[in-house]
Amino acid sequence: MTTLGTGFVRARRWLRGHPLAFDAWLAAAVLACMICASFAEQNPGRGPVFGTRTPEPSSVLLMVLAAGALVLRRRRPMTVLAVTGLLSAAEFLLMDPPAPVVLSTVIALFTVAAGTDRPTTWRAGLLTMGVLTVTAMSAGASPWYSQENLGVLAWTGLAGATGDAVRSRRAFVDAIRERAERAERTRDEEARRRVAEERLRIARDLHDVVAHHIALVNVQAGVAAHVMDKRPDQAKEALAHVREASRSALNELRATVGLLRQSGDPEAPTEPAPGLALLDALVETFRNAGLPVEVARTDRDSPLPAAADLAAYRIIQEALTNVRKHAGAGAKAEVSVVQVGGTAEITVLDTGGGAVPVPGPDDGGGHGLIGMRERVTALGGTLTAGPRYGGGFRVHAILPVTARTRAPEGPGTAGRTGGCA
Repeated sequence: MTTLGTGFVRARRWLRGHPLAFDAWLAAAVLACMICASFAEQNPGRGPVFGTRTPEPSSVLLMVLAAGALVLRRRRPMTVLAVTGLLSAAEFLLMDPPAPVVLSTVIALFTVAAGTDRPTTWRAGLLTMGVLTVTAMSAGASPWYSQENLGVLAWTGLAGATGDAVRSRRAFVDAIRERAERAERTRDEEARRRVAEERLRIARDLHDVVAHHIALVNVQAGVAAHVMDKRPDQAKEALAHVREASRSALNELRATVGLLRQSGDPEAPTEPAPGLALLDALVETFRNAGLPVEVARTDRDSPLPAAADLAAYRIIQEALTNVRKHAGAGAKAEVSVVQVGGTAEITVLDTGGGAVPVPGPDDGGGHGLIGMRERVTALGGTLTAGPRYGGGFRVHAILPVTARTRAPEGPGTAGRTGGCA
């Protein structure tokens, strides 16, 4: 039984891969059925009787032509239907009782219904049913209401209905398959999008942490090297700031990289992300590095949401780092955090005379402003950054305090605001 089932599956698979061979086999089977039926004669009350009737040569010719036309039923379905219909009508007109040439028309009508749309099926089916039924009723010697004539109507109608049902099922299966494939593509695209967003987020956090603390370490190390011989106490104080900045950098790097661990890893960090609650400590590190910073805040009584709080902290951190790196000696910075209605405005100004340099291929490519703009855009806010009239630089961000997110813009958008890293 297993061998028989396997052979049947292989044969069906081969016939599906060779449709013309299948149609030739079908045409031969239909011809055999028509010839066998042409030897039968109706005997009321006893069923068909064989051996009392022999088909005419013209009937055999019509059956061969009708069956041969079925070989092209997939390539020319309407043409095959028209040819078989005309041959069936000719048989009804020429022979009494007629040979079952109409069987080929039934197969052709089924093919048309299964391969076209419903309106075409209705038109072709009604025309075929009408022409053949009227021809059979008017041409034969039997009464018009005989069962043979009504059988023509029933078989052609059944062929059209069956073909339309097959077409509907194929369309339904194709729609299900297409939806499944689209859902699979959507899942893959969503997974790639989430991975890209997570990579950008981690890259922003690493850039903010490294750029801020390494800039402070560089400044304090330069101070220590400058005063090491003449003022060792001040050099020791600068080295203490270097140690503190490096320790803070390591802690934040450990917290950021720890997010890449598995969710069940007990070593994953659980401390909260930095926010404006740590703004005073952040500003103090810049003051220790020699950058005077003034702070004005109106949000202490109404803290920001977690996402906006982290974005505001990182924007201020990156902006002050840029001031320390690019504003030049004697620069001062002003930081303001103002909450107005449903938004929070973050502004960082400096009075330095240094110009923000255009990033080159080896200086980081201006990822600081890119990261700031991506953070703000992801929350549905806006960011502007550029030189101030009369000298200095200004960074201004407007963050919504409600949960509203948007897809981050590409890096090229942020590049229009400036190029510091």
